[in-house]
Amino acid sequence: MMDKLIFGRYIPGDSLIHRLDPRTKLIGAISFIIIIFLANNWISYLALIVFVLTAVKLSGINPKFFINGVKPLIWLILFTVILQILFTSGQTIWFRFGPIIISQEGLLNGVYIFFRFVLIIFMSTILTLTTMPLSLTDAIEFLLRPLNAVKVPVHEIALMLSIALRFVPTLMDETEKIMNAQRARGIDFGEGNIYEQMKSIVPLLIPLFVSSFNRAEELATAMEARGYKGGEGRTKYRQLSWETRDTSVMVAFGVLSVVLFLLRS
Repeated sequence: MMDKLIFGRYIPGDSLIHRLDPRTKLIGAISFIIIIFLANNWISYLALIVFVLTAVKLSGINPKFFINGVKPLIWLILFTVILQILFTSGQTIWFRFGPIIISQEGLLNGVYIFFRFVLIIFMSTILTLTTMPLSLTDAIEFLLRPLNAVKVPVHEIALMLSIALRFVPTLMDETEKIMNAQRARGIDFGEGNIYEQMKSIVPLLIPLFVSSFNRAEELATAMEARGYKGGEGRTKYRQLSWETRDTSVMVAFGVLSVVLFLLRS
């Protein structure tokens, strides 16, 4: 299972999406999460689906990675959809049992919420798979730079995000190794009731925590040995460059926003 998790992983490539400035992709992903709430009919969601699938195609990444991005959250998505269907009232009621109501409007809203979750996950997956963690951190630090005026430690926040993103794949791989070692000792992580499954996780968490603390201590020692003293006075090895294609992508998001607004019913 761990090898199917894609959060924090970067897939090298030379597609149009890969070549975009990380600030463009970060702003685009955040903008998409906001403007998706403008959609409230099937035509709007069709426009969003076409937009996202075009972005997936331009990224040059195998679609299975995007499907794997949805799988870990599928039960949360379905749970939210079911709640929406059961407790949304409407004019055309198909079934009623106490507070539980199944209406045509509830079913339609459930479908819309399902696509909303999936499209947001797809767009977020495009961001993480086509952007190196360090580049994404640079983009976050650049966008948070105005907060320096109110003494917010922007560089330190960006550093923590960078370290977290960098070690997510490492911790996943290490978790898989520990799970394989525990399976070899007779532990089954998928058998029994919920309590037994939670109990079987304990032999996994303890060595993972110990390993994580050891890595953190080694990283801190290495940073001190290299003279790290915070962000004051530091220069940038990686320079961000905004080009014409980045402006074109921002225009595309602007056009999408206008289209969704015009299509609102």
